[in-house]
Amino acid sequence: MVSGLESIQLGTVILIIVAGLAAGWVDAVVGGGGLIQLPAMLLVPGISPVQALATNKMGSIFGTTTSAATYYRRVRPDLRTALPMAVIAMAGSYGGAILAANLPASVFKPIIVAALIAVALFTAFRPSIGELTKLRHAGHRHYVVACLIGGVIGFYDGLIGPGTGSFLIIALVSAMGYAFLEASAKAKIVNMATNAGALLFFVPHGAVLWGLGLLLGAANMAGGYLGARTAVKQGNKFIRIVFLAVVGALIIKLGSDVWQDNSPYAR
Repeated sequence: MVSGLESIQLGTVILIIVAGLAAGWVDAVVGGGGLIQLPAMLLVPGISPVQALATNKMGSIFGTTTSAATYYRRVRPDLRTALPMAVIAMAGSYGGAILAANLPASVFKPIIVAALIAVALFTAFRPSIGELTKLRHAGHRHYVVACLIGGVIGFYDGLIGPGTGSFLIIALVSAMGYAFLEASAKAKIVNMATNAGALLFFVPHGAVLWGLGLLLGAANMAGGYLGARTAVKQGNKFIRIVFLAVVGALIIKLGSDVWQDNSPYAR
């Protein structure tokens, strides 16, 4: 299978387009679109988990690029912070993808679930967080913290993936002091780079299904454009609400994976 469209039925194609559109919208607002897109990808006959992950990255990079450009035109995020962060995140994502080929993601999932629960509680019980930009660091330290965040979350994206945008946003809000809207704008630039980093590993290994990836890419572009415009129009409070909903879904999804991996009753 090369394109991913060889034996796919029309109904599945429509479902994948709708999933790609919805994933692009969610990704543009708060990240986490992979929760919608990856399960739809696994409906393709004969697709392997690695092909699904790689092709998901292919589709997602179109959406993140579109939403990053839309945010840049309307929000004007500071590229002096976003670009170094993106470069480090790309390298981290490439490293995570290499490790993903040799180490099961299930090793890390319990830690990720605990972190997500902490993030959800922190955001829910601090309603004022992310309403205004109040930078916590100045000068050289600001860029060091930004690059550390990019490296760690980029590595996570290459290794596991879902929720990368959400982790970037909460890190930019809580650790650096950005408002949700400005954090979302920067997160899309960084997320675009993490997708590229993972693809640098997956493409040479022939894991991307190009026909399916381009179809997803077109749907992601439309969703990403609409999502970025919605976030800019609705502002920080709207992004915070959607963020909590996506983090809740991530906790349920990854918590279920941990249960399946470790419980004798789930086997």
